[in-house]
This record gives sequence, structure tokens and C-alpha cells, in this order.
Amino acid sequence: MKILLIGYGKMGKTIEQMATAKGHEIVGRISHENVQELHQYTAETTDVAIEFTHPESAFDNISYCLNNGIPVVSGSTGWLDKFEEAKNLCREHKGAFFYASNFSVGVNLFFHFNEYIASKMQAYKAYDVAIREVHHLQKVDKPSGTGITTAEGILSSYSNLEGWVADNPEEKTKLNIASEREPDVVGTHIVTYSSDVDKIELGHIAHSRAGFAEGAVMAAAWLQGRQGVYGMKDLLNL
Repeated sequence: MKILLIGYGKMGKTIEQMATAKGHEIVGRISHENVQELHQYTAETTDVAIEFTHPESAFDNISYCLNNGIPVVSGSTGWLDKFEEAKNLCREHKGAFFYASNFSVGVNLFFHFNEYIASKMQAYKAYDVAIREVHHLQKVDKPSGTGITTAEGILSSYSNLEGWVADNPEEKTKLNIASEREPDVVGTHIVTYSSDVDKIELGHIAHSRAGFAEGAVMAAAWLQGRQGVYGMKDLLNL
């Protein structure tokens, strides 16, 4: 595949290493320093774009790709207030768009088990549910996209909760997501069910970014020849 990297930070560089090791070609590397060069890439020169940038630029990057017939895989978080617009744009142009808040196979199995456990635990009212997520100091958005996806998986079974709230455990009508930022943490997500007598935890701890990068490259290869909006559940058949 001819891959355009939009976002060339830690994730972009890890994706590059993973992709080239698998025999794929990197046709471009777009960062904040050369963002104007994005407009030189077309469907004729690019098989797929892999986009990992910031909340303020993600939608514009994705829109450019979809408007120009370039299949795009995005892992940017913090921009999902425009997600429906992106999906509509994809359908309008009969494009291909793959989005995940986290591309790790392990995390997506965690999402799957999280939904199952929530569907069972909601019957046991003695247990209070909460989420804790920990990331590196450079992580811009709080809570993390993975934390929000985890919350959504729980809320699908908890009709008594009125959505999620960030760092406010006193708000009992909502699911609390506690966010912490520490040096050299790749990503930790813990769901806790606590009662007066015991505690149940489901967690995922990432040891490196390699799992995220591998999943993104897998998604880019899987997206070839497809049309529509997809996510990790489609890729992993969950």
C-alpha cells in the first residue's frame, strides 16, 4: 500500500516503522510544520491515509481525504462532535472511512468484554461503576477517547445513568471517568464495580504503542476496496 501519514508524532513514527516492516510504502508525512503539503496528495498517488493528529485539525484532515477520494483511517480523539458530519461526507462521496478511538486488538477485546460485563452487572444495584484512565503528560484530551468508548459501552446497559462526567465522582446520576496524566504511561483503562463487601475490576494496560500501530496498519489494509464507515468491531468481527 501507498500510505500517507497525517500526523507525524510518536504514533505516526511508530506506524511508519510498522508499515515499512510489512513492505508498505510511505508516500508522505504531514505534520503541523508542513500541513499545507496535504493538498498535493490525491487518490492517484495515495492508497490510504492514516490520520493521528489533534482535536482541532482532525476533522479538516478527514474531510480533505474524503472529498478527494482517499480512504482514511483515523485514530484522533476529541473531535467527535463532528463525527456525524464525517460519516455523511463519506456516504456523499461513496468513500471509505475507518475510525477507532483505539486500534489495539487487546483494547477492542476489552471493549467487547466491558459491554458484556456491564450487561450482567447492571442487575446488581449494590455495585457502583466507575472508570479510571491514565495517560502520558502529552495527552491533550481528557478524558481519553478510549475512556469515552468504555463509558458508552457501560451506559448502553445502565439506563439509570444520565451519560458520563469527567472527574466528578460526586455526580451520582452520571458515570464518572477519572483522568490522570503521568510521565511515560502509554495507556491504562480500569473499570471498577465497587460494593460495601467487594470490588470487581476489568482493565487494560498498554506496554507500548506497537499494538496501536499494528491495528492501524491492519485497518488500512482491510479498508482497501471497501466503501462505507467502519470500526474495529468490523475488522475483528466482534
